[in-house]
Amino acid sequence: MSTIHIPSSTEKRTSRLQARHIRLILLYAVVIIASIIAIFPLFWVFITSLLTQKSAFDVNPHFWPDWQWANYVAAWKAAPWLQYFTNSIFISLVTVILALITSLLGGYAFGTMKFPGSRVLFVAILALVMVPFEATLIPNYLIVSALGWVDTYQAQIIPFAVSISGIFLLRQFFLSLPVSLWEAAQLDGCSRFGFLWRVAAPLARPALVVVALQVFIGSWNAFLWPYLVTSSDASRPIEVGLQALVGAEGGTDPTTLAAAAAFTTLPILVVFLIAQRQFIEGISAGSTKG
Repeated sequence: MSTIHIPSSTEKRTSRLQARHIRLILLYAVVIIASIIAIFPLFWVFITSLLTQKSAFDVNPHFWPDWQWANYVAAWKAAPWLQYFTNSIFISLVTVILALITSLLGGYAFGTMKFPGSRVLFVAILALVMVPFEATLIPNYLIVSALGWVDTYQAQIIPFAVSISGIFLLRQFFLSLPVSLWEAAQLDGCSRFGFLWRVAAPLARPALVVVALQVFIGSWNAFLWPYLVTSSDASRPIEVGLQALVGAEGGTDPTTLAAAAAFTTLPILVVFLIAQRQFIEGISAGSTKG
């Protein structure tokens, strides 16, 4: 008769550890592959920006730069980048400030205050996410044109002064706040706005950082709408400036274009690297309650 082998506790523990190690190896493999896919375009732009024109047009790809730093000098001189940077910084910062204000007030109202129609209004606001931006281009342009805002800063700021995702994230955060905080603030004679300013807003700092990063990156990388509403360097942001470089002198040189793409992308990378910890904390804080 054959005997049935019953695994011991040690064998079971070893089997669980092996299964866990396999899962970790697979997880790290997926993360590494995804990281390579995400980083490779930046790596390729950097390498191309430091190649000679001959190397850039070579059929065989070059994975090591020729260290042609003169490409960056040529790219900087090919367009009024200082004006473009100034425009983008101003537009992005003002848009972030307005979006933070509207997201904070909207999220606070929907997350802590009960009023007739609040749920319907919140669902209606979320439904706007399903409307593609391209579908509103013509109506928005007609409104901006009627207001005389074409080729101005406000045309690039006001349409993005409200962040629906920001309102949603702040609402989720305020829903997670204990009601006892508001009750204690009431005993101290604190008003709704006072509670928001002194208690809720400081606690919501991680979520506010997430909203600020999302809006800043979106504003900095905006192209289609600024391309439609700007016509001069005085109000043209950096992404539209990159497109203008294609038609300018040196626009057919891939090394110049890559150098311009590199130094226009750098501010976004720096901002994200500085605020990545707060970004992750804010995402976690805003997903604790539905």
